[in-house]
Amino acid sequence: MQKLLAAALLSAALFSVPGYAQSPQPADRAAPAATTASSQEKMALKGNWRASKLMGLDVYNEANEKLGDINELILDKNGKVAAVIIGVGGFLGMGEHDIAVSMDKLKFVEEPMRTSSTAPATTKETTTKETTTGAATTTTTTNARTSNANDWTPDHAVMSGTKEQLKAMPQFKYSDYN
Repeated sequence: MQKLLAAALLSAALFSVPGYAQSPQPADRAAPAATTASSQEKMALKGNWRASKLMGLDVYNEANEKLGDINELILDKNGKVAAVIIGVGGFLGMGEHDIAVSMDKLKFVEEPMRTSSTAPATTKETTTKETTTGAATTTTTTNARTSNANDWTPDHAVMSGTKEQLKAMPQFKYSDYN
């Protein structure tokens, strides 16, 4: 038993020696090292949206009719959005007709939908600034969106067309592209 254990230890030591004798990789093949300066700086991401927050985003037409919602974003190999998959029609995901449109067909809006029957969904913060110069007084009022500020997502998207026109478009099927 002792001879078997000694032989196993000796063979393990002999097979591990070539691993220690290997030379390091050339500098051009090694992964780039992060510099201290770049790791401390923040990336300029203000004004961008999170892809996960775009999923389920409602899509309307110019007449404020809901056309559907965003189901998926298809990216190319460079990370650019190649297509937006929109689910049109259906109820609770049943009977939905998926279509693929290019990103330039959508206009993203950060303000809430305005309809005659509903009040604005966000709260407004009103700031009034009065400036007095001699006998003249100037009052400046600004409205700022507060409840949806910096949430990394637009409120909705707008696209041309009617629900019937979008349903008439070719249906997008993932299996067609495999």
